[in-house]
Amino acid sequence: MQEIQVRLFAAARAAAKTDELRVAPGSVAEILRLCGKGNVELQRVLPQCSVLIDGLACHDHQIVVAPGSQVDVLPRFAGG
Repeated sequence: MQEIQVRLFAAARAAAKTDELRVAPGSVAEILRLCGKGNVELQRVLPQCSVLIDGLACHDHQIVVAPGSQVDVLPRFAGG
């Protein structure tokens, strides 16, 4: 099965207790849902995060992410 690499930073990493997840391809919204599945704390953090797909900012969560892509999940940073 092909997967999407999801790298988590700062509060998202702390909530997930890992810095990386691997999930099935789909839209950004589906990927974030899969990442938060079974983790209430991560579900709370994810809506506040910015998303990068292969290093490019993604503002449309309906975009479908291709298998093999990398998604970065970046919470707001203090002072930034």
